[in-house]
Amino acid sequence: MHPLPKLSSLKLPGIQCKMASGIFPPNRRIANTSLMKNASGREALLWRATFFMLGVTTLMSVCVLRLAQLQLVEGQYNQNLAEQNRVRPIPVPAERGNIVDRNGKLLASNRLSRAVYLWPRQQSRNEWRETATRLGAILNIPSQEILDKLEQAGYNSPLPVRVSQQLSQTAFVAMAEQATQLPGVEIIAGSSRHYPYNQLASHVMGYIGEASEEDMQANPSYPSGMIVGQMGVERMANDRLEGAWGSRLVEVNAGGQEIRLLGSKEAVAGSQVRLTLDVDLQQAAERALNGRRGAAVALNVNTGEVLALASNPAFDPNIFTRRVSQTEWQALQEGDQPFLNRALQGYPPGSTFKIVTATAGMQSGKFSPSSRIGTSAYLSMGGIQFWEHSKHGYGVIGFKEALAVSSNTFFFRVGLTVGAEQVAKWGKILGIGTTKLGLEGESLGLIPTPDEKEELYDEPWYAGDTVSMSIGQGLVQVSPLELAVMSAAIANGGWRVKPHLLADQTNTPATERVATGIDPGTIETIQAGMVAVVQQGTGKRLNDGSIPLTAGKTGTSEVVGRKSHALFVGYGPAADPQIAIAVIVENGGYGGVAALPVAHEIYKVYFGRSAQPAKQD
Repeated sequence: MHPLPKLSSLKLPGIQCKMASGIFPPNRRIANTSLMKNASGREALLWRATFFMLGVTTLMSVCVLRLAQLQLVEGQYNQNLAEQNRVRPIPVPAERGNIVDRNGKLLASNRLSRAVYLWPRQQSRNEWRETATRLGAILNIPSQEILDKLEQAGYNSPLPVRVSQQLSQTAFVAMAEQATQLPGVEIIAGSSRHYPYNQLASHVMGYIGEASEEDMQANPSYPSGMIVGQMGVERMANDRLEGAWGSRLVEVNAGGQEIRLLGSKEAVAGSQVRLTLDVDLQQAAERALNGRRGAAVALNVNTGEVLALASNPAFDPNIFTRRVSQTEWQALQEGDQPFLNRALQGYPPGSTFKIVTATAGMQSGKFSPSSRIGTSAYLSMGGIQFWEHSKHGYGVIGFKEALAVSSNTFFFRVGLTVGAEQVAKWGKILGIGTTKLGLEGESLGLIPTPDEKEELYDEPWYAGDTVSMSIGQGLVQVSPLELAVMSAAIANGGWRVKPHLLADQTNTPATERVATGIDPGTIETIQAGMVAVVQQGTGKRLNDGSIPLTAGKTGTSEVVGRKSHALFVGYGPAADPQIAIAVIVENGGYGGVAALPVAHEIYKVYFGRSAQPAKQD
């Protein structure tokens, strides 16, 4: 048996091992290095796995916490939001009541239209900015105006916001083509106001528009986009005309399309309002003004019903059924001021005021119906000469003749004798400074006394003020409506009527006429004088046989630096007064030339047909 060789003496091909030296064999060294590398890789993988698991765990925790918040903490709130996005309350505008004249002719009605509404919750604030730009280009509305309405309503409002009242066919087609790019935009059918006579009686009719912030605060029940009267009868009778809006509760899909109706509340249309106006007389008055600045008023002498109330220039209220541009609005405020109701503005009344001075003279007791006063070419007062129409005066005449020839010096002396206070007193009794119709922009007349002048203007009263007052100049201001009331009081025997536009107010306590206390002798004398004006004086153009005999008084009021205003007041027929008229033509010159023909046209229409009683509702 051979002994084993020593390990150290073993010699293997290509391998040298020196145990003593501590050097491992080459293969062992390679394996050891691989193990180290594998360990580092496993450690890196472990860390990656750990971070991944932490990330997933964190993400899941956030989702779970958010889900818990949405479901448990805010569950009811979110359910309500989802329900509100699924269920829409759609407003149903009520039709405004019609407005008709005394004979039932339509002055304001409604016609089919389309309105554009926005649902604020359908888009974010930033998204609405982009939509407003696109929508504004289609509707020709500034995008900021659309955004302002959304801001006012609030982007979380569940109710729609109207941004356009009347959608044109072109805009309708454009919106249909871009429907997918306009989420939250809806077209809802409704009705818009229509004035078939356009500008006719526009100052009486007024116009409509969206309720202002003040209107909304005063009427919390008003829905967004509520239409209310802004002027004239539309505003005066708004509570009757507006009706009550209804609503439809509908379920919609994600695209905003209606799926089914969940409930509805019917809209209640407004009530019809009948006016005292007579369309035929109104047309005659406006036609006779023929584009000139001025006004004409016609009243029933016994009831105070306003048969015509014309003011020129006028405006077309139909423009307010759509968006009014800034340029259009500015034009209404400037130039000849179409918005100004001249029938309710104060003017120097000129010689038409001599009716008041005559009344004051006889009622003061200082003159009687039979009194006669000397006239002259002029009256000198404080170094100033106040002239008569005639170079030599008219001699000694009475009230009837003085009215017929419109003598200045006659009424100068009457005014100076009775005093300014008496003239002012009887002017107010006849309706000057005390008459109101209830429309916007109305101004009361003014007949200042000496004390009032000092208070208003901080100036003393002079005798010349009394002279000017006695012929309707100086500080005296009277509206055409007040002149018509004055004329009616003389026509009906001394009763001051209360002018009104709503037919259901006629012959009610609210419009009951008031006794002036003017003596019958005074009334008869003034009536005779006004008839003489037509028969032989400055108003004889009315006595051409085309109408029954009427009574009247012309006037010319001076305007500094410009042509005089032309005025006329009157009533007819003289034997049985029914209608009283007052007319002013600004800078028209003589009353008998410019204003009287307007009254003549009204008379011809009134007397040219048998007077029909107003239809009853």
